[in-house]
Amino acid sequence: MNPLLRTWRTWVHGRKFAKKGLHCRFPAKYLEVDGHVELGDDCRFRNNVILRTKGEGKILFGTRSGCSYFCFLEATKLIKIGDFTGLAEFSVVRDTNHLVLGTSAHWRLTPYIAEPIVIGNCVLITSRVYIGPGVAIGDGAVIAPNSVVTKDVGPLEVWGGNPARKLAHRTEGLVAKMMQRKYGQLLEEFGLHRERYFEDMERASEQATDGINRAALERDRYKAELAASTADQDIED
Repeated sequence: MNPLLRTWRTWVHGRKFAKKGLHCRFPAKYLEVDGHVELGDDCRFRNNVILRTKGEGKILFGTRSGCSYFCFLEATKLIKIGDFTGLAEFSVVRDTNHLVLGTSAHWRLTPYIAEPIVIGNCVLITSRVYIGPGVAIGDGAVIAPNSVVTKDVGPLEVWGGNPARKLAHRTEGLVAKMMQRKYGQLLEEFGLHRERYFEDMERASEQATDGINRAALERDRYKAELAASTADQDIED
C-alpha cells in the first residue's frame, strides 16, 4: 500500500477511538467505530471491521492486539481483549443476545442477556468464531475455526466445535506430546520469530503456564463491581 494513503487512513480512523495508544495502524478503507472503544499500543485492524458499543458499554484492546477482515464486536457492558491477542477474519464477539430459552415469546420481544466478555493475553481466535455473552478465555488459549464459544476456556487450552468444547491442552496430555514429536524439530531448526515486544510476549506466554484463568477472575470482578453499582443506584432511587 502507498505509505501516504496508509498514513492518511490511520489518521482518519484514529480519530474515531475514545483512546488510542502509540503506533496503531488502520490501513483499512472501511472501519466502523461506533461508541466507546479504547486501544493499547500497536493495534491493527484490517478492512471491514465493525466495533460497536451501546449505552455504557465499552470495548478495550490491549497492546499489539487487533482484528482481521470482517470481524464484528458489539458491547453493551464490556468486551476486553488482552495483550498480543488476535481475532481472525469473520469472527463475532457479542456480550449481548436475545433471551430465547424458557419462553415462547417472539425473540424481538424478549429482554437481552448481557454479560461481560474478557479474552486474555496471547489468545488466538481463528476464522469464523462466535463468542457469546459472559465468556472468559484464558491466556494462551486457541479457538478453532467455525466454533461457537459459550463457556469459559482455560489458559493454554484448545477449544473447537458447535458448541465449542475442550479438544486439547497446548503443552499437556497425549495430543501435545504427539505434536511435539511430529513438529518439534521446527522450533529447533527455525526458533522463534524476533519482533517488537518479543520479551513482553514471552513473559505473557509464560504467565499462562500457572493455570490461573485471569480472564475469568477479571470478568467476575467486573460483574461484582457492576452489581454493587446497581445496588447503590437502587438505594439512591
